[in-house]
Amino acid sequence: MSITLRVNGKAHALDIEPEMPLLWALRDEIGLTGTKFGCGVAACGACTVHVDGVAMRSCVTPVEAVDGAEITTIEGLAAVSGAAEGMLSELQQAWIEAQVPQCGYCQSGMLMAVSALIAENPQPTDEDIDAAITNVCRCGTYPRVRAAIRSVTAA
Repeated sequence: MSITLRVNGKAHALDIEPEMPLLWALRDEIGLTGTKFGCGVAACGACTVHVDGVAMRSCVTPVEAVDGAEITTIEGLAAVSGAAEGMLSELQQAWIEAQVPQCGYCQSGMLMAVSALIAENPQPTDEDIDAAITNVCRCGTYPRVRAAIRSVTAA
């Protein structure tokens, strides 16, 4: 079946099964490997991408559900945020400055979840962050994640 995925501003016509998880279409069919496989059951958030601006777990999202939608992956986050070509988004830069990543595996999904939260709520409270960011970081970088969020949302 032909599915058209619009990823990071580019259309990709793919001949794939409609129930294929978006994660595998992104990684195996399109070649965008920044979105990670973690648990396969939408619990950890390593696979988080934006679909029409909403954070979604791509490991359980069938491609037929997002056919024609605008999908943003970690590879397209800077461009969507308005950063100049070749530059990082403000949030990505804050991530580096706060030294958030340790192993780094969960960070692309975490960045996608946080960027969706900030787009919806530019001044999130700690409770807002806790409710919206349910991604799992086995390294325990949550205090650094919060510091990075605070650095870009400070009034």
